[in-house]
Amino acid sequence: MKQFLSFVRKEFYHVFRDSKTLLMLFGLPVVLIVLFGFAVTNEVRNAKIVVCDYAKDPATQDIINKLSANETFHLTRALLSHSQIEDAFKKENSKLAIIFPANFSKDLLHLNHAQVQIIADASDPNTANTLVNYATAIIMEYQQQLIQGNNIPYTISPQVRMLYNPELKGATNFVPGIMALVLMLVCVLMTSVSIVREKEMGTMEVLLVSPFSPVMVIIAKAIPYLFLSIINLSIILILSVTLLDMPVNGSILLLFAESILLIITALSLGLLISNVAASQQSAMLISMMGMLVPTMLFTGFMFPIENMPLPLQIICNIIPSKWYYTIVKSIMIKGLGFSAIWKETLVLFGMTCFLLAVSFKKFKTRLV
Repeated sequence: MKQFLSFVRKEFYHVFRDSKTLLMLFGLPVVLIVLFGFAVTNEVRNAKIVVCDYAKDPATQDIINKLSANETFHLTRALLSHSQIEDAFKKENSKLAIIFPANFSKDLLHLNHAQVQIIADASDPNTANTLVNYATAIIMEYQQQLIQGNNIPYTISPQVRMLYNPELKGATNFVPGIMALVLMLVCVLMTSVSIVREKEMGTMEVLLVSPFSPVMVIIAKAIPYLFLSIINLSIILILSVTLLDMPVNGSILLLFAESILLIITALSLGLLISNVAASQQSAMLISMMGMLVPTMLFTGFMFPIENMPLPLQIICNIIPSKWYYTIVKSIMIKGLGFSAIWKETLVLFGMTCFLLAVSFKKFKTRLV
């Protein structure tokens, strides 16, 4: 243990002596949090929606058919009761719910006025606004058809409700994405140069001839970055809560536990890159290009995954930040517990074990 702590202390010295490393480690999160105003969101397609139809008459069926025919929506199922809506949002990742009251057609025919309720998941405010506007436009189109066919001024009034983010703050969407981006990018980038740096400096020989197992060498190199990344995470959360009024509706301990799991996953990937890279420049290039672009494109906070072709949606599943982004939104915004994110946690844990195993296997105990 004394030898192990000596190796850990040595790695801390490496970090604190390098001002560029410190700037990247602690400066990048602050810059991204401050500069990212609102996440970019493109046109939405194939968003999951559910319908609760108490009326079950031709009028509501016509509207439901129009919604189903629109490529923006993907009607997953019809609910028997509005009490099932919350589970649909939490467990099925539904984006929109539409409720037709039991007297919809009667009100429309006799009072010339009917109401329909639209409930949206506003944890992503841009997507929620887009979906509500599309659904409202379809309902208004049906209303125009009734007016033209009967010359009676029928009126259908959508009652809109935004869940999880009623004020439609942009921070609610981009903060989880920035957390995933910063932790993945910084952790992979910092650890990717740790082993290859020893090779370039000529100190790898000292490590290899020391009475220290290769596994302990890898762990000793990862521990300093683990602690510094936890500090990094704390800075992001403090800035998000104090500067951007970002809520933390779920367990803060669960959020830290899940974040540490992602950090270990990223550190494992960084160590793997460091084992196979020939120089620090190549390790940093692989880390930047291999993490920055996929994390920004395939996580889901900048571009909805549902919009992508099926092959790209499959590729998204191998990006760790995609699962972490879902976890953070579920904990911070929706206030869910472990029972709602155990699948995503299991995927991250499996990735961590795989990357650690490959890192240990690829660690070379000989220089040639």
